[in-house]
Amino acid sequence: MTDKIDKNSRSQYRTHVEEDFPENLSIGDVRFSKKLSMRYGENPGYPAAFYQEEGASGPNMATLEVLQQGSKGLGYINVGDMDLGQRLTRKLTAIFPEERVCALINHEMPSGVAMGGDPQEVFIKAWGCDPLSNFGSVDVFNYTVTRELADAIVEKGRNVEVVYAPDYTPEALEVLAGRKPLRVVRMGGSLDFPSSDQDIEIKRVAGGLLVQKRFDSRIRSAKDVEVVSQREATPEELAAAVFNWTVACFTRSNAIIIGSRDKVHGIGSGQRSRIDAAEDAVKFSQRGYGSNGCVMASDAFMPFPDVVELAAANGITALIYPLGAIRDNEIIARADELNLAMIATRSPGESASERCFLHR
Repeated sequence: MTDKIDKNSRSQYRTHVEEDFPENLSIGDVRFSKKLSMRYGENPGYPAAFYQEEGASGPNMATLEVLQQGSKGLGYINVGDMDLGQRLTRKLTAIFPEERVCALINHEMPSGVAMGGDPQEVFIKAWGCDPLSNFGSVDVFNYTVTRELADAIVEKGRNVEVVYAPDYTPEALEVLAGRKPLRVVRMGGSLDFPSSDQDIEIKRVAGGLLVQKRFDSRIRSAKDVEVVSQREATPEELAAAVFNWTVACFTRSNAIIIGSRDKVHGIGSGQRSRIDAAEDAVKFSQRGYGSNGCVMASDAFMPFPDVVELAAANGITALIYPLGAIRDNEIIARADELNLAMIATRSPGESASERCFLHR
């Protein structure tokens, strides 16, 4: 009886729900056409579809090409994960054009991010950020997937839902075809190419729509930030600050990212308080590389010194964050006592700091 119940329960996650949504949609001057029927929506039993924006071009979701459907096909959440991962890897590629970048996404949040020179090593480094959270991830690359990398992706003990990359070697596709549930998707061009669409974000609410201009962080280098503590940040800390701030821009708020200059160590996301997000980031870092010697990125200002004290207690040496709290001076003074470098998300001479809230 138990086996029968288990089989029936599992089958709902493989069952495609028929949809009869219109072939075309318009919101103002933006037109969309149906590209894919999804397996189901956020939850089984509910129909869903993906619409591409007409006229969109370059490496974005409108131009994706499914190479391997897998045994289940793409789902609603898969496409959301692919989009977030592509935006993150694209931004990191623009800031660090010489680096290979890998972003592992789970439930529309980064769970592992790394960059470097060797294709296989970058993926393994990203997986090592948090192997538990990376289970069932959508894995996004800014470089071609080779046979060696494909072997690592399908290695026993790893469970990957979707691989999304600019291209694949024929040998890599042969290896990936051996993992029957795996979906393999090719981007519509290299992430070095321009991506064009109407850069507005639309969110459905009961009885209406929320519309906003898409956020794009202006922080791309150490020249775009300002050290506000007594201790100057080292070049290594500044590089790590830019990398981890960029990851924070694509992480659900409240977001705290802990990491070094080439990889994330811990992610705290979606918490109601900043200290809870920080505690999660420290805790999750213990699954992989730990927090010692890292930089912490906070997507908004810190109302109390508690996050600074937590950072110092766990070996973190610098923080990047926006100013704007009533207690800014108190928080910086506490950081000075703890010999932390505090990096504000504003250029020298500016008064306003950048914040990077994300709620998707």
